[in-house]
Amino acid sequence: MGLSFTSEMEIALPEYLIGTARFKNINKLITFNTAWKKEAYDNLKSLLKRMEEIDASDIDIGGSMLDMKIWYRVYGRKYPDLEAKRYSNDEITAILLSILSDDQKIILFDKKNIDFSLGISFGENEETNRFRGDIYYDNDVLVGNFRRVNRELFPIEKLNIPDPVLKRLNLRHEKSGLILITGITGSGKSTTLDSIINLNNRENEGHIVIISDPLEFIHKSNKCIVRHREVGGDVLSFRDGVIQALRQDPDIIIVGEMRDAPTIATVLEATDSGHKVFTTLHTSSAVESIHRIIAEFPPNEQERIRLRLADTLSVVISQKLLPDRENKLTLAKEILSVTDSVKAAIRNKNIGEIYQMITEGKKYGMITMEQDLFNLYSKNIIDRGIALDYSNSRKRMEQLLSYQVVNV
Repeated sequence: MGLSFTSEMEIALPEYLIGTARFKNINKLITFNTAWKKEAYDNLKSLLKRMEEIDASDIDIGGSMLDMKIWYRVYGRKYPDLEAKRYSNDEITAILLSILSDDQKIILFDKKNIDFSLGISFGENEETNRFRGDIYYDNDVLVGNFRRVNRELFPIEKLNIPDPVLKRLNLRHEKSGLILITGITGSGKSTTLDSIINLNNRENEGHIVIISDPLEFIHKSNKCIVRHREVGGDVLSFRDGVIQALRQDPDIIIVGEMRDAPTIATVLEATDSGHKVFTTLHTSSAVESIHRIIAEFPPNEQERIRLRLADTLSVVISQKLLPDRENKLTLAKEILSVTDSVKAAIRNKNIGEIYQMITEGKKYGMITMEQDLFNLYSKNIIDRGIALDYSNSRKRMEQLLSYQVVNV
């Protein structure tokens, strides 16, 4: 047993209760017994502190098929912590409910899932550690995932973004435009976005409005006023947040994610009105990102969206985190910097030509995913298999690798 009060709790719980009914009963027990709730909360703090000790990005808690083990993701690999305490399903429920407000519990029991941000200090006078939490139902038991938000911002210089593109990300050099940071979940999009926010906060006098679900890193105002608005808490939706931001005298609007057509349309309108907007998509390449945005709309609207996208799109950075030779993670990225030729290709429905423009666009700071993987391989940072596995086009990657062999 992982908690000292488990035996008493089990006695108080009718055996026949399952799912939400059981969760609500456990919630009543820990609500009326504050010592139990504190112990459950302290156990979660210990598990989250362990993340920092082993440099884990994620922790998974609970689940009938996990044999009561706690799992961590470290440098991309997920495995159980054999040294950690083991917790029963009811203990996990008590632990997870100990951190939720009454309003959050109502959402959880109604929607079977809740996504939220969490700030915890592990000791007196210690800086707050932030996590992104997701609690959900799994085969009638309550489980959770927590992702650690780095306390320190990743220096943008270490992202190795070429200077011509870096200037386009900076409000000082380009006052408007749509910038997309894309990649699958866990590819470091939030880290890159936070580095870009920090760049602008450090070098420009202005107003940055961040709309996120949930809020992760909290930026202190430096040269910019920085507002943080969490969807569900401070604003009802991404779309509402963008519309409201336009009345708040912003210079930069950060939209955590473009999840649907109404949000995309509102983001394009905000950019079209002369604002600089950064947002993310779950796509793996620049060309796919353009296709995805247009395809979100019905056929009769796609022409309008295509033309507006051609006018507003500025930069697309598509990224992946991949294992290096030291079993850590390194960043590979594809960068599209929109030129007049790219704009024309989008307008004229010749989006397929854009990949070749990226291939030949080094002077503008452009690079394809395959070119960047080839660079990492050439520097002996990753091996050949990783370069092939993480490429967007295995055929193109093989051609680049064979070119190197011929020229050795």
